[in-house]
Amino acid sequence: MNPAGVLRQIALYLERGGAPTYRVRAFRRAASVVEGLSQEELERRAAEGTLTELGGIGKTTANVIGEALEGREPAYLTEVAGGAENLPDGGALLTALRGDCHTHSDWSDGGSSIEEMAEAARELGHEYIVLTDHSPRLTVARGLSAERLRRQLEVVAGLNTVYESEGSPFRVLTGIEVDILEDGSLDQEPDLLAELDIVVASVHSHLRMERNRMTERMVTAVSNPHVDVLGHCTGRLVTGRGRPESEFDPDTVFGACRTNDVAVEINSRPERLDPPLRLLRMARELGCRFAIDTDAHAPGQLGWQPYGCARALDCGIGAGEVVNTMTSEGLLAWARGD
Repeated sequence: MNPAGVLRQIALYLERGGAPTYRVRAFRRAASVVEGLSQEELERRAAEGTLTELGGIGKTTANVIGEALEGREPAYLTEVAGGAENLPDGGALLTALRGDCHTHSDWSDGGSSIEEMAEAARELGHEYIVLTDHSPRLTVARGLSAERLRRQLEVVAGLNTVYESEGSPFRVLTGIEVDILEDGSLDQEPDLLAELDIVVASVHSHLRMERNRMTERMVTAVSNPHVDVLGHCTGRLVTGRGRPESEFDPDTVFGACRTNDVAVEINSRPERLDPPLRLLRMARELGCRFAIDTDAHAPGQLGWQPYGCARALDCGIGAGEVVNTMTSEGLLAWARGD
């Protein structure tokens, strides 16, 4: 077994299981150290028991490396894989998904590079991911200014050129998770939003706004022709100390989503699971489309889509109502209004 590959796989499983970031980084750091060694030195140090003398390799990661070099599946890998596989059954809907419309990289508040996120998505069998780092007003998340976003577009174009040259059908689609400001306007230059493949619009501030004002705010946003997906619509958190739902008129907001053909996001993050099932059923009854997204901030979190699929199935939502069951060409055509 490839020790570096095993260490990175453990990191993915830990992320999927919601492990603390420091534990994930320990395994990725160890993988980087291993990749910098020759096979001869790696095997020698494992035999001598001196792996832990290297910065970035501790007792646990050294044991994993040793077992991998012996051709055995490391016990730690088996342990974390079992925990990560304790996911809901996404059924045929999970199989039908072709990509993820809401992901983050280390350009904003994600923990990994665009390339690492893309490679993890490819390993899951995705045909595409939409890169949706935050907009500038969300400074706590290192939101992208117009200048930084334009630089990111150049990086994505270069990465897609590499995939094309390799004959890979996988693509990173351009996007943003743009803040819905208090008046319903969007936190980025309109001309730049028009250049992006997919725009996810979300409320991140003033979540306790009065119901009628919040309704008007969200309707204004989803009526903007640049918006394709309404992200985590209630803003709730269901784990830890939690956070209550924002209050708005769901008939009015979801009706505006249907009228403007904006998909309602089924956010798969375990601490969000947004919208609640009662609102999800209401959105379906009103004839909305949906996007089953992970809102992933790390590669392993791209595996969280089963949470969203299970909730969609509970509400009778089928593959034909979910935009990311489309091919990338179909998704882009839908977003353009073709």
